Amino acid sequence: MRKTIARLAIVGLVLLLVGATACSQKRKPLVPLVLDGEAKAQATALTEQGTQAYQAHQYEEAKRYFEQAVAAAPQSGPAHYNYALALNALGDSEVARRHFLEAADLSPGDKTIWDSPALSAYGNPENKNRKTPGPYTPRRSSFGSGMPGGY
Repeated sequence: MRKTIARLAIVGLVLLLVGATACSQKRKPLVPLVLDGEAKAQATALTEQGTQAYQAHQYEEAKRYFEQAVAAAPQSGPAHYNYALALNALGDSEVARRHFLEAADLSPGDKTIWDSPALSAYGNPENKNRKTPGPYTPRRSSFGSGMPGGY
């Protein structure tokens, strides 16, 4: 009986340590992606400049570079993703959402884009028409409304 209790205590401690470690891990910081080899040299250069600005927290400047990179390589998922990161950092979440979804559509096998915390906040990329949830709006209860039948 004592051995069973000791074993259960050890298993409990191990589970507690594993759970605490898993909960304490920080999310990876959001960083712009390098464009793939198919992207034009101009788009790659613009992305490098945008990445430098983004890492220096100069998001407006990064947005301009990434926007130009998207214009130069419109079929590049990473270009749209980088542009969305800058837009998101500037608080333009609706336009950022569209570019995160475009990045996912253009890069169906890119695990970094599909699993990124930035994209996961926008839900299922397959549902492009879904609106982002607005602030919670409580609904008035029909109970006690004074109308017959609670209507």
